[in-house]
Amino acid sequence: MIVDPTMVVLLDEDGAPIGTAPKASVHATETPLHLGFSCHVLTDDGELLVTRRALSKRTFAGVWTNAFCGHPAPGEAAADAVRRHAHDELGIEVAEVQLVLPDFRYRATDSNGIVEYEVCPVFVARVAGEPVPNPDEVAEFATVAPRELAAALRATPWAFSPWLVEQAKLLPLYR
Repeated sequence: MIVDPTMVVLLDEDGAPIGTAPKASVHATETPLHLGFSCHVLTDDGELLVTRRALSKRTFAGVWTNAFCGHPAPGEAAADAVRRHAHDELGIEVAEVQLVLPDFRYRATDSNGIVEYEVCPVFVARVAGEPVPNPDEVAEFATVAPRELAAALRATPWAFSPWLVEQAKLLPLYR
């Protein structure tokens, strides 16, 4: 199957696919509900990989977040999209990709008025080796103990992506 990463899957309020749209046109002040995913990546040392979104990103530019997020292309399995984005955004291969929050959904508005509105299954994966980030996606990265990240999320939630703040409340990994 040919995957077109420039397209996203549009969803109805029940989360059922209703069509597709160009990714470049989806995020606006009136963003339609669409399919995304989010991935939290553990290193061999048990630390979490966190990234700061590139300053050129359309939404939440420069904000610290989980390892990476993205959108499955139409017809692409979410776990395959996770592997594709891990490679494209961070230059890494991931293993032990596990779906941990299949029904996560969020809506968040950036300070520039652009809205993220996604059904966003959440994955946890493992990586060995050092990331080589794509500068169009990632400004910088770090690794941190899950409990330390959880404490930072509670103390300064405004410094992180809203989806990371909400996901961490639901994931046992952060307790």
